[in-house]
Amino acid sequence: MTLHIGLLAFPGVQQLDLTAPYEVFASAQGTKVHLVWKAVEPLISATGLELKSTVSFADCPKLDVLCVPGGSGINALLRDKVVLDFIRQQARTARFITSVCTGSLVLGAAGLLKGKRAATHWNAIDFLPRFGATAVDERVVRDGNLITAGGVTSGIDFALTVIAELFGENEARTVQLSLEYAPAPPFEAGLPKQVTPDIVAAAQQRMAASRAQRERILADL
Repeated sequence: MTLHIGLLAFPGVQQLDLTAPYEVFASAQGTKVHLVWKAVEPLISATGLELKSTVSFADCPKLDVLCVPGGSGINALLRDKVVLDFIRQQARTARFITSVCTGSLVLGAAGLLKGKRAATHWNAIDFLPRFGATAVDERVVRDGNLITAGGVTSGIDFALTVIAELFGENEARTVQLSLEYAPAPPFEAGLPKQVTPDIVAAAQQRMAASRAQRERILADL
């Protein structure tokens, strides 16, 4: 039996939020992975990489796993009725409803985080309570059939967690080995607590415009 996994692909998606879990999901036996958008068309990621959706909302099958990646493009999705309705529709029957990075805010806008524990990027975690969620500063957080991941690179850990739930730990370990996922970063600088305040400030400055827009949108909502 083939399990259908759909990742929302949209203009301004953070490509690693999408491509990292895609690689994990597509490497597992028994999966069919879809890049889902309003239409089958080219899409430009937040960092300029051209991607292409593979199935439209109208033609998308019922998904066993729905995943919403993050990126600056999620700001437009927060008030996009077509996108939010599609997410709600798929969430009714999906085995797991998931997100990577700021994709959890889109799940929140769809009303799927109320009373739930959830994770997101460290620079957006303070937004989660606005959607009725309990913000959890962890790399992968599960609450029932909701699985959310922290920022960007946590999408690999998240996807391996999902594969273990779907197919068992041995399959997840096999995929991890095939991808040689044995992270050993050159710097301990992946979290604000690991770096000096000036580096935190520099990172925040690079994300300031998108965050300011997000704050205005959420204030309107």
